Amino acid sequence: MGEKKKLRVVLDTNVLVSALLFKGKLSKIVDLWERGRIIPLISRETFDEFKKVIAYPKFSLTASEIRTIIEENILPFFEVVEANEVIKDACKDRDDDKFLSCAVSARAAYLVTGDTDLLVMKNFKGVKIITPRDFEAMF
Repeated sequence: MGEKKKLRVVLDTNVLVSALLFKGKLSKIVDLWERGRIIPLISRETFDEFKKVIAYPKFSLTASEIRTIIEENILPFFEVVEANEVIKDACKDRDDDKFLSCAVSARAAYLVTGDTDLLVMKNFKGVKIITPRDFEAMF
């Protein structure tokens, strides 16, 4: 029998930060990418937002800790994609368009988010938009 096709997935910033920093409900997502069950996708724009958010003082991470997270948990596992599919004003919150652009450009199967402005869309150009809970339930 053939190997199961790995799901191509975009994780929004809040899901990604929560999965990496809080060893709770979302840590299963980290396990999925570390075991090669999913291919997490990131673009320059979504990565820039991640770097900005993870450096917020409320997380109390040093520059060295942030670098370690990026070098050990992101770079070895994430596929960096060129977000060449420009999406503008598709979502109520324009800041979320970069996740749609990344997902569509990379031909992702899923965009995993807790953001209601994105979730209400349910599907965008062939990308299913689902909650982390629904995504984890698939495995």
